[in-house]
Amino acid sequence: MADQENLKQHFAQRVIHQAREVLEVWQQLQRNEWSDAYRNALSDANQRLRRFAERFGQTEHRQLALSIEECLGDIRDNRGRLSSDTIATLSQLVYRLARTGLRHGDPRGHSSYVPPLSKPVYIALDNHERALHVVRQLEFFSMAAQAFADDHEFLAAMHQRHPAAIVMDVDFNGTGEGLRMVERIQQGLEDKLPIIFFSHNDTDTPMRLAAVRAGGLDFFTGSLDASSLLERIEIFTRTAHYEPFRVLIIDDSRAQATHTERVLNNAGIITRTLNEPIQAINHLAEFQPDLIILDMYMPDCMGTELAKVIRQHERYVSVPIIYLSAEDDLDKQLDAMNEGGDDFLTKPIKPSHLIATVRTRAERARHLKARIVRDSLTGLYNHTHSLQLLEDASTRARRDGQSLCFAMIDIDHFKQVNDTYGHPMGDRVIKSLALFLKQRLRKTDHIGRYGGEEFAVVLPDTSAADAFKVLDEIRQRFAEIRFPAQPVDLTCTFSCGITELSMAADTKTLTQQADEALYRAKKGGRNRVERFDAVT
Repeated sequence: MADQENLKQHFAQRVIHQAREVLEVWQQLQRNEWSDAYRNALSDANQRLRRFAERFGQTEHRQLALSIEECLGDIRDNRGRLSSDTIATLSQLVYRLARTGLRHGDPRGHSSYVPPLSKPVYIALDNHERALHVVRQLEFFSMAAQAFADDHEFLAAMHQRHPAAIVMDVDFNGTGEGLRMVERIQQGLEDKLPIIFFSHNDTDTPMRLAAVRAGGLDFFTGSLDASSLLERIEIFTRTAHYEPFRVLIIDDSRAQATHTERVLNNAGIITRTLNEPIQAINHLAEFQPDLIILDMYMPDCMGTELAKVIRQHERYVSVPIIYLSAEDDLDKQLDAMNEGGDDFLTKPIKPSHLIATVRTRAERARHLKARIVRDSLTGLYNHTHSLQLLEDASTRARRDGQSLCFAMIDIDHFKQVNDTYGHPMGDRVIKSLALFLKQRLRKTDHIGRYGGEEFAVVLPDTSAADAFKVLDEIRQRFAEIRFPAQPVDLTCTFSCGITELSMAADTKTLTQQADEALYRAKKGGRNRVERFDAVT
């Protein structure tokens, strides 16, 4: 029986290896442009995935591979061009491929889960116990890691196998030795390794400058928590799900708009084109672009006038606006940028120049928005933005005739955790639940920190029964986490209230209903999920 199980796991690993190859090829699109060679590479990797999945009976992977194959067929039918629809569909399929099985069971025991990295992360800290603790936490969240007691162990491991990333204490094996060790390692490498430095004490600018010169991509001080570390490692190793940029093109010339659209689609960027600028605000709310490309001269509305209107809406103050115009008078360009614009590109423009500008501006805008709308402790959406997302999702659900659920989660006996173990432990519990929810919910679900130890979850296209099943399973798994503490390890639970959208319910009503269901869960003994019932 054990041999049969081992054989099954071996087959599953073959499928997982092929799934990871598909993911890696897809992620290259964010740095390159679509080409026949790229399409062939993705097609070949996907065909191997389908063959392995069929041979080893992995139904979910086979179905996803078939869907990806269908998308690639649509691209061939479109004369090899990407469209916004195919980019969005491929992105979702790749995300589902990366997260297969997460909504049905614990990834540690689910054979169809694709681990985020093919290589482990090396943890080299001056405090070995701290390093071992970080390893345990990362492994719980399905990221393989290895800790080292001294430089001999670390260098021996480096000689045998390079890691996916290194977390290095600047004082590992002696004052400043971690920095010097990384410098020596990086010198002999053609492809530099992602390095995250750590120092138990606050550091000065010269120390951080030395870390940057040694190849450091980030620098943690004081403490290391798994959730923040995991997030940075996923970004630096490109295993975080890449959500394609979204660009709204506003140009009265259909020919120019179509050209811009094709150039950006070719780089994996989702676009929407408007030839009637008066419709812009409605489309902004629905499309939620990362960036706007705006023609300067249009018959019904000047680009500079529309930029002013857009900036009057608080939600769009930070969305970059790039003017794309034949205007070559520098003074007029500067005047236009003073009227709400962030950049000015002159037609005709090289496709590579346009793509690079859009990617750079959109990436910075995303980082800025993340700081504005996200909670600093957990990285989840803050209270205000969570309610805005609930309102947007409710509008879409009513328009499309789809179901929608809203859930509120509260950590049980949290005050007792703070009083007994201290606020740092309370913060650790909150961050762990945040990461737990992010890993086990879909990309299309919105997770927010509602306040204190309370969380809000928006689940589009989800019935109350499905929401209950998913959140109840997360509740059970979260209760299994053990937080190292004295005299005994700490375990925590949460209670949850769920409500489903009705045609008459507004955002305020949904939050009140979810809160009422949460109250019943607390009153009913905690560590449970309750659904709102208007009858009771």
